[in-house]
Amino acid sequence: MSIFMPILIALIAIGCMSLIREPHRRRINALAVAGAGAAYLSGGGFGPWEFVLPVVMTYVAYKGLDNWTFIGIGWLLHTAWDIGHHLQGSPIIPFAEYSSFGCSICDPVLALWCFAGGPSIIDWARTRLSRKPPAPIGSPE
Repeated sequence: MSIFMPILIALIAIGCMSLIREPHRRRINALAVAGAGAAYLSGGGFGPWEFVLPVVMTYVAYKGLDNWTFIGIGWLLHTAWDIGHHLQGSPIIPFAEYSSFGCSICDPVLALWCFAGGPSIIDWARTRLSRKPPAPIGSPE
């Protein structure tokens, strides 16, 4: 499986989330982390231990309603769960053998964005593209 597709998926997700204004962007991301915590419940690969991640992720998501760092922590916790499931052979999508592996690549990209404060990459791109080059020295502006 290529590592480029999970990275592309993360970048697309970040782009879509960038369309949402703050503080709603942070809150929606907190809800996404809470949902990710329950993603493995139907597979049951870790038996009763599968209930641990949703409980922890719910707490992290709650704290993430007001703090991007907690959302990033949530994505890293999910990454650890992804790796465990991949190594055990119980993927997040039962018919896609490497889906947990892909998720373990996608999630840290999301975490890095969250640790940066979940900035709008669309606003960032607009700012970069709209900058005028500096006027030559000695020319009227």
